[in-house]
Amino acid sequence: MVVMFPCDALALPADYVGQLAAVRMAGSAGLSGIVGQFIRQLSENLDVLSGPSGSRLAANALDLVSTMLHAEMDIAPDRMKPQALLAVSIREYIDANLSDPLLSPATIAAAHFISTRHLHNVFHESGTTVASWIRSQRLEGARRDLRDPLHAGKSVGAVAAHWGFLDAAHFSRTFRDAFGVPPSDWRRGG
Repeated sequence: MVVMFPCDALALPADYVGQLAAVRMAGSAGLSGIVGQFIRQLSENLDVLSGPSGSRLAANALDLVSTMLHAEMDIAPDRMKPQALLAVSIREYIDANLSDPLLSPATIAAAHFISTRHLHNVFHESGTTVASWIRSQRLEGARRDLRDPLHAGKSVGAVAAHWGFLDAAHFSRTFRDAFGVPPSDWRRGG
């Protein structure tokens, strides 16, 4: 069984994740046993991934894998390089503030007591930009919520606004460009 996801979806610096490539983890005990069992069960029931809770399950699986990798590396903040620690802190801050439509490079930099130039350099090292990271995280959240039965009563515009998109037309264009279908079609399962 192979589970693939973008490396930058983890709250870990890429060089730490690289150290875990091709490393065998015990699937019968400990945290890797728990996560392994969840992934195995998921692989035997792939139909649930296309159901109404599928995107939530996929996000949960990724969170579990991230937790397992943190534990495998036994990552403590005092062992991380300062730049890697800053990158993790910035991404966690962005994730916690995605719904704020005023979230911007300037507010993120100010919250971390760094210049916006330094902030842009942190993201440049991981091959992306601050704006594209924020946009992709918001789009993924909106995409998940649009299929989530818990949000079925919310309009597409309300879901978009929750994720920091205040202009419904802009959200619709951005969503269609990213996923190939308009958000209303995605919601209906198209």
